Amino acid sequence: MVTFLSGGTGTPKLLDGALSVFSAAETTVVGNTGDDVELGGLLVCPDIDTVLFQQGDMLNRETWWGIADDTTETHDELQRLATSAGLADGPRYLPDERQISGREIARWRRFSGVAEFMLLGDRDRAVHVTRTGLLDEGHTLTETTRILADAFDSPVDVVPMSDDPVASIVRTPNTAMHFQEFWVARGGEPNVVDVAFRGSNTAKPSPAALAALTDEPVVIGPSNPVTSIGPMLAIDGLREALESATVVAVSPFVEDRVFSGPAGKLMEAVGYDPSTAGVAEAYPFADAFVLDDDDRTNLDRPVIRTDTRMDDIEDSERVARAVENALEVA
Repeated sequence: MVTFLSGGTGTPKLLDGALSVFSAAETTVVGNTGDDVELGGLLVCPDIDTVLFQQGDMLNRETWWGIADDTTETHDELQRLATSAGLADGPRYLPDERQISGREIARWRRFSGVAEFMLLGDRDRAVHVTRTGLLDEGHTLTETTRILADAFDSPVDVVPMSDDPVASIVRTPNTAMHFQEFWVARGGEPNVVDVAFRGSNTAKPSPAALAALTDEPVVIGPSNPVTSIGPMLAIDGLREALESATVVAVSPFVEDRVFSGPAGKLMEAVGYDPSTAGVAEAYPFADAFVLDDDDRTNLDRPVIRTDTRMDDIEDSERVARAVENALEVA
């Protein structure tokens, strides 16, 4: 058995080659749900969907989100209507009182569908309609995710970190915003002073996620330590499970250079050095690390080095082999 913690694009890229090393039937992927949003009444789970689309061989690998060759007619018409009606562009949060009403799973992350600020493809949208319908029928997010995974013929078990709402909130010098506003609508440009995981103090791990972490070992791919993995670490039960498990982490940095995304800015904002050394500090429970050949960071735990850049499946397989070696010395 092996469990991958997944968020953003880092761990999915590793998963591309991991199934050549690890048995798909004995692999579980626990997906981050801190950056989920309810958009126009539909629950969108970006990090889980990336894995579902990947496992179903439908992922757009140019963007590492969405479905390949998807159309965008509904999104385009929403944009046209908003422009014609003179409605403002950008994220449109529902009123405060609406943020804590309706579906509990969508608390603190409800956006109007007017001038849809996230690009949803037409086939992509069908997934969100189905997910939301299943939730409204009374299924948990875990049950819903597994139903969708079956629809995509996923060879691995894909489960959410929690069936409860956790929202990643980015604090800037002047305001606070959901991570999707920060990253998608504003391109990661605002200065950041802190990141909070609203709801994490009361959220419980999904039983499936907790069971997967108990069936160690656990692999943390080169995902953003703050907003991809951080929401999981903010949930007490998951954090405690990781402290007891055998854990290998792949650094998303080469010393102080990050491969992609806002990890450096966000790590600095929450008090970690934006580097591999900072990742090790953020993951005190990790038993071993996989670092890039050019990363000479000295850590107090076993290290396996390889070329950690992943541009194709051969690269992913190489890194997965390094993970396998790291598990042997962890």
